[in-house]
Amino acid sequence: MSGRKETVLDLAKFVDKGVQVKLTGGRQVTGTLKGYDQLLNLVLDEAVEFEREQDDPLKLSGKTRQLGLIVCRGTAVMLVSPTDGTDEIANPFQADGA
Repeated sequence: MSGRKETVLDLAKFVDKGVQVKLTGGRQVTGTLKGYDQLLNLVLDEAVEFEREQDDPLKLSGKTRQLGLIVCRGTAVMLVSPTDGTDEIANPFQADGA
């Protein structure tokens, strides 16, 4: 067993490509991944935050906020996914009237 720490994720294939990042607390940002480290700290360029509804924090409001170049702290990162090749679908478990 080596003393070197390795991340579970191989983010090298996403460098200079668009990624979507979900953070603890419900924030969601997209941007171009410029760098990362073994603690999952991420550097995103041209980052855009998707704002949530005030009365229902689980719903996106449709409004966005331009952030530019940001650093996402690794302890706050919950999910990293590519923006290319993914589509958002309707929730099949949610009733239509809800």
